[in-house]
Amino acid sequence: MPRRTHNPYGFWYRLAAAIAKPVLFLLVRHEWRGREHIPAEGGFLTAVNHISYFDPLTYGHFQYDSGRPPRLLAKASLFTIPFVGTVLRRTGQIPVHRGTADAAFALRDAVDAVNRGECVAVYPEGTVTRDPGLWPMTGKTGAARIALTTGAPVIPVAQWGAHRIVPPYARGGRGNRRVRLVPRQRVHVTAGPPVDLSRYRGMPLTSDVLAAATEDIMAAITALLAEIRDEQPPAERHALPRKTLPRKTREGTG
Repeated sequence: MPRRTHNPYGFWYRLAAAIAKPVLFLLVRHEWRGREHIPAEGGFLTAVNHISYFDPLTYGHFQYDSGRPPRLLAKASLFTIPFVGTVLRRTGQIPVHRGTADAAFALRDAVDAVNRGECVAVYPEGTVTRDPGLWPMTGKTGAARIALTTGAPVIPVAQWGAHRIVPPYARGGRGNRRVRLVPRQRVHVTAGPPVDLSRYRGMPLTSDVLAAATEDIMAAITALLAEIRDEQPPAERHALPRKTLPRKTREGTG
């Protein structure tokens, strides 16, 4: 297991783990793989697929056990929830103010964190996938922008199984989201080797460059998920209609 050299666990991280881990052990039979790909030192990003509102906990458990605690880019509204917001702030998570003049602050904070040698975790899809088969959708460009700005490695991470505990959106709406606490569900989280973005280094960060680098990241996540599921992903990636995305965040942080 990689040794922890940056961003050591403080009181609030230990408190969050003390609360969450017993619950996760009751609900989840975890299958963690690929932690050898998590850098032992230096700043880096993880790019993670999003299949359930529960999966930040299962991914967070995986990353916590790796010895490199993550700084997640999370919706700013979560920081307003009593106690939850306090824990998010005290553990250094990064608020994303979508559709506001403050939206760029998340990218700035993420770049600063990576440059300080920390792990920044990004959900490139920006929301729980709407793909009917729960495959990764087209990603937003925030992860690619941070990686190409800092030169830090991007570790793809795929997870599967959390959707059986807290189902995602039902097709065509928000129904059919009954929480299933029993029986314990097997949850797979797998990290892969860094995504090769070398061909983009030094290039201007145009929309075409960012889109191509983002697709390379999403392809790496999808390949890992295909291995976990032992299934073939769809030939075309699902994309949200542009009208559902806030105008100011169509190249959001994810």
